[in-house]
Amino acid sequence: MRTGLLGGSFNPAHGGHRRITRFTIDAIGLDEAWWLVSPGNPLKPKAGMAPLGARLKSARAQARRAPIVPTAIEQALGTRYTVDTLRKLKNRYPKREFVWLMGSDNLAEFHRWRRWRDIARTMPIAVIARPCYNADALASPAMAWFRRYTVPVSSFRKKGQWSAPALVFLRFDPDPRSATAIRRANTDWASQYRGTPVRDRLTFRTIRTSEGS
Repeated sequence: MRTGLLGGSFNPAHGGHRRITRFTIDAIGLDEAWWLVSPGNPLKPKAGMAPLGARLKSARAQARRAPIVPTAIEQALGTRYTVDTLRKLKNRYPKREFVWLMGSDNLAEFHRWRRWRDIARTMPIAVIARPCYNADALASPAMAWFRRYTVPVSSFRKKGQWSAPALVFLRFDPDPRSATAIRRANTDWASQYRGTPVRDRLTFRTIRTSEGS
């Protein structure tokens, strides 16, 4: 199984996440993608972050009838940083071919991530263009390092040719939707997901959707 990994807070998940993921699945020939709903991003403030269960439930709602599997597996793995999560996922699922997915806004700050070069050596990376961030991404310290490892989309689609480090840059029509805008319009968005706990399909754990989860 060729599996894309898209990490994030998903605070909340929205149609933009779904659209960009389906585009990437088709663009580089993935079988499916996993949304790694983070228990807590070290680079993001905790203020305004909805409970993990509510964010996972919003992701499940957006992933319906799509080859997308939302999961809070980082909680079960006990990892906080991406480099540790990816290493453990590769050990747990040795028969899967993983590729890390991220927007160009993440690439612009990738050099701030813990052991980012180790992440790049762990699995190929597909970067999806995002409006207003592409110039910063292309001028970033990480991209200066990645330039020698940049490959065309066609090489990602060939079976058996995934090796790391490798980076492919995917052009994508701008999508104006954002979690920030949704939170500004509805500060209590998570209330619609409170109540019934959600079961994580990869870990088989039940996660509460209310405060304190």
